[in-house]
Amino acid sequence: MGFKCGIVGLPNVGKSTIFNAIAKAHAAASNYPFCTIEPNVGMVPVPDPRLWELSKLYKPQKTTPTTVEFYDIAGLVAGASKGEGLGNQFLGHIKEVEAILHVVRCFEDPNIVHVSGGIDPERDMDVIDTELCLKDLDTINARYEKTEKLARTGDKDAKEKMPVYEKAKKALEAGTPLRRIGLNEEEKKLVKDMAFITLKTVLYCANVAEKDLPTGGPWVEVVKKRAIAENSQTVVISGKVESELIDLSEEDQQVFLKELGLEEPGLNALIHAGYKALDLITYFTAGEKEVRAWTVRKGSKAPQAAGVIHSDFERGFIRAEVMRCADLLKYGSQAAVKEKGLLRIEGKEYETQDGDVMLFRFSV
Repeated sequence: MGFKCGIVGLPNVGKSTIFNAIAKAHAAASNYPFCTIEPNVGMVPVPDPRLWELSKLYKPQKTTPTTVEFYDIAGLVAGASKGEGLGNQFLGHIKEVEAILHVVRCFEDPNIVHVSGGIDPERDMDVIDTELCLKDLDTINARYEKTEKLARTGDKDAKEKMPVYEKAKKALEAGTPLRRIGLNEEEKKLVKDMAFITLKTVLYCANVAEKDLPTGGPWVEVVKKRAIAENSQTVVISGKVESELIDLSEEDQQVFLKELGLEEPGLNALIHAGYKALDLITYFTAGEKEVRAWTVRKGSKAPQAAGVIHSDFERGFIRAEVMRCADLLKYGSQAAVKEKGLLRIEGKEYETQDGDVMLFRFSV
């Protein structure tokens, strides 16, 4: 699987409309703040033309893309961390995901009420950040006093954690998401078990009117400014357009997208942004039985990539036979790639590259 992504935002910003479109599911999308009673989950194939080109080449019994799992979380409101609206139960679901897609309303529609009375992206983003900070503050408060006492007794683990706990607690009390305070990798490891929501990667999704595609209107600039300050990304999307696209043939989709000045559907843009933000890459396995895409983090060594398939592959890893997907498609067969001297034998220290086609040798 690629990654898990939780969709958050205020009520009536278009979250469920977008979810319905991208996951081809039927989350309740209506003009009512608390209509989504349970988080809806949708498995979405990752769009990658290379996979299907490899499938044409190998003609396998099965072709399997990697996927992204989207969680449609009910609309949060001010006070959600204390139980307002549908409250804490939904914030808990966000802890399970690796990335958060923050949908921000950047469109006017008199038929869809705004829970806060008018369009104001900056205020809306602040409300969500505040609620998530308060939830994280609850999390650290539940751990802080006990850890502090242990540190006073000389407990090595507690003494190591306390400076990070203090830094995190101070930031959260000030309403600052933890992703903004510059925790290093070692500090992140020390708080990993608390699954802080505001430490997760955030993608901003500016939901605009169709007429404002492809770049978006003036409200989008507010969202982009916030994203840039956090070294994050903004994807401009129209939930209305996406909901229309899913009912069209691929050919008609391309015509519609061209008319709107778009190169790809919003779903594709969201997934590509997520992969970039999380430093994910794709490698492939290919044979007569199956051609399949796999997701790993950039920098993963060959045994780690093998472990995504099965833990036995990682434990017993011997070597990997590696080709570039582009070379395989260019020359038409593994034999031809080998003849050109482009098939490589790689060991345990090899860093997997995006677009590698790999065959693993391992011992049981």
